[in-house]
Amino acid sequence: MAAPPADVRPLAAFAAQRVAVAPAQRLRLADSVAWGGQVSSPREYLGTLDSAFSAALAERGMGAAWALPADVVRAAKRNAAYAANPHALAVGALVPRRSPPPEDLTEPLASQLRTLVALADARYAFVPVELRFEKGAGAGRAVVHVALLDARSAQVTWSGDVAGDTASTLSPALAASAAVKIADLIVAP
Repeated sequence: MAAPPADVRPLAAFAAQRVAVAPAQRLRLADSVAWGGQVSSPREYLGTLDSAFSAALAERGMGAAWALPADVVRAAKRNAAYAANPHALAVGALVPRRSPPPEDLTEPLASQLRTLVALADARYAFVPVELRFEKGAGAGRAVVHVALLDARSAQVTWSGDVAGDTASTLSPALAASAAVKIADLIVAP
């Protein structure tokens, strides 16, 4: 008997809920295709991922349902004395390693997320934890480790790696491709 197919939209149940999307957090500089070190401005490159993900969700009718990265950043700036910098969350424990990911969030990340989701009137936070580049089919591709976090219970609800399309050279299109694949986890195009 064949195994059942993997759920192609594991986050579809969250499409109708209010979720705060944090900006992409990290770019891994050392990678198997040596592209991470070629990125002159990691924050700008990560911004490409944020913009493309926001656009993909908006095209699918979710622009108002989820608090997108720009919304989260604006809310944090308006409440700077209260909220952490959404570009610099303490996501170290969520970065993929050989050991299994944690089930519970630790401090200071748990507190940072509680504040951000409260400002967005949400319960869950969606965090693009790390973007890295890998070899794939004779070329390279962007892979983004993402996590859906329940800020109220301080638990990891879901996490995984999402790979974009392959390309022969580094470009912003790699991040954009991964962003579209991330949106596919939530809602159909």
